[in-house]
Amino acid sequence: MRALVTNDDGIDSVGLAVLARAAQAAGLEVVVAAPAEQSSGASAAITAVRREGRTVVHRRELPELPDVPAYAVEAQPGHIVVAALSGWLDPAPEVVLSGINHGANVGRAVLHSGTVGAALTAGVRDARGLAVSLDVALHPTGERHWDAAAELFPRVLELLLDAPATTVLSLNVPDRPLVEQRELRHARLAKFGSVQARVDEVGDGALRLGEIEVGTRPEEGTDSALLAAGHPTLTALRSVAEDPDRLVPEWLASADRVRA
Repeated sequence: MRALVTNDDGIDSVGLAVLARAAQAAGLEVVVAAPAEQSSGASAAITAVRREGRTVVHRRELPELPDVPAYAVEAQPGHIVVAALSGWLDPAPEVVLSGINHGANVGRAVLHSGTVGAALTAGVRDARGLAVSLDVALHPTGERHWDAAAELFPRVLELLLDAPATTVLSLNVPDRPLVEQRELRHARLAKFGSVQARVDEVGDGALRLGEIEVGTRPEEGTDSALLAAGHPTLTALRSVAEDPDRLVPEWLASADRVRA
């Protein structure tokens, strides 16, 4: 099975190389294509840098994975996934692996994540998608425990490949040593993410946004709460879909009368 490995932290991120190695060790045929620069917060955007109407792509060699084709793309992760599944890569990948993100992607704030956006884009294009994130603090100290996420990866990959096509999963792993990891738990999305935006400065014709860690205690059983307690969390995500139950008959009747 062929897998596209991408991210929103950029082609040179440590987490990307760790995920690509884990995918290769699991027996997947791996192709790496990631943004040339940091693209966090890109959601599922499909914007790109173009020259003469063409997306700019640079062939790269990853020192730790010399036998894996790798590309730095001057585009957002969603654009990369669309291109990979629409004829750029032949054969097209059957699964898209996104990450390992430097920071958790939890709560309804996953809407804004480029890591999650890449996986959701895969689902929209009838492929399977997995977003993997390490719960790194906003201002981290010490070493990162990428190996903890890599250790869990084969189990989650098996679940993904056994699931129907279009399945999208989000895996969050505590930034703790393997011996301190608790059992993997299914989790629902918290109301907020672990980090929120804040306006730090408003000036003449400009403003500055900053980030702060959410100070409120997350609701029990949510991804934020379980992750804080040391549990890796797994959440199945649904992409954009219609919600017909929101349109009550009275609204529809009123709309029909207006049109008449």
